[in-house]
Amino acid sequence: MTANTAPALLDLAPLGAGHFARIEDKVAALMRTRETVVTMQGEALLPLEACIRSAVRPGSTALNVVTGPYGETFGGWLRSCGAEVITVSAPFSGAVSAGQIAEALRAHPGIDFVCLVHAEAATGNTNPVAEIGAVVREHGALLMLDAVASVGAEPLLTDEWGVDLCVIGGQKAMAGPAGVSVASVSARAWERIAANEHAPRRSYLSLLDWKERWIDGGRTALPHAPAQLEMLALEQAVDRIGTEGLDAVMARHRAAAAAVRAGVRALGGGLEPYVVRDEDAAPVATTLRATGGTDAREIVAAALAADASVPVQGAAGALAPEMIRVNHYGTAADRDVVLASLAALGTGLRAVGATVAGADEVTAAAGKAWDAAAAQ
Repeated sequence: MTANTAPALLDLAPLGAGHFARIEDKVAALMRTRETVVTMQGEALLPLEACIRSAVRPGSTALNVVTGPYGETFGGWLRSCGAEVITVSAPFSGAVSAGQIAEALRAHPGIDFVCLVHAEAATGNTNPVAEIGAVVREHGALLMLDAVASVGAEPLLTDEWGVDLCVIGGQKAMAGPAGVSVASVSARAWERIAANEHAPRRSYLSLLDWKERWIDGGRTALPHAPAQLEMLALEQAVDRIGTEGLDAVMARHRAAAAAVRAGVRALGGGLEPYVVRDEDAAPVATTLRATGGTDAREIVAAALAADASVPVQGAAGALAPEMIRVNHYGTAADRDVVLASLAALGTGLRAVGATVAGADEVTAAAGKAWDAAAAQ
């Protein structure tokens, strides 16, 4: 009989309140916040919806920034809360600017809530949160930030940037679990939530329940049985970042994005970065555009047939014929993984009849970009 070598996950000692609180403190430090945090037992869409439904009330006016699919999701939640929604959009090939936000706030002075995604993994762009946060703070609105894809990959200075509600998850750059997520809540946000008679109560979406039953009691008694395995995995992910060093982890992600973009430009064959400006490109994923009538889905299929291990995937919906996504977050923010992804894309392009540069040329361009970005 073969010995069972699986890790012992079923007979762990219970996760107590003290340990749960220590994990929260580690995550708060990673988020650079001294505000209270709520660790919700589900994927990050749970606290994102909870933040909106807790802070937005009927008759309020919200500014929703759309630079990808998650921004579009937030708009639906805001409307279902009874808010008037002002939308500021940027093409998926770029980012929104602080000037656009300032203009919208001047045009609609009643705006009291702003939703923003930091990095959009699905579209490969990232937004200038520091500059946007300053504009929103001057206006006096609350700022909610989806930092699920950005935490660990690029600077996230929650308090310094004036972010009132910041949501992270562990499954992207942190290389951790997807089943638990964290929201930081500022004192201003708690005041708004407490005054909102429509905020969820006795609900899985209730931030107030967590505050009253966990935070206000000094975090001494958990309100329910925690998702133990996910919490322990989250702690290990944070600890691993601490061991490597946050700056080093961010440098890996920055270098991976630069290398993919440079490698694709060297590769040619009608493939080019979807996000036009390097400064607008997210460090967690690079989106590519197939030009000249080539079908991106065929390139992806041939690339994965050549190497099924690479983190290359097609887009969904209307963008599927033209967009390819190369993920390079977490353990995939690795030089060898990036080079393997570029090699697979080259194979995919050749399979559809495109003429591409040689492997040595692509590797040299990607390697040079990696070294330059990592040294920044």
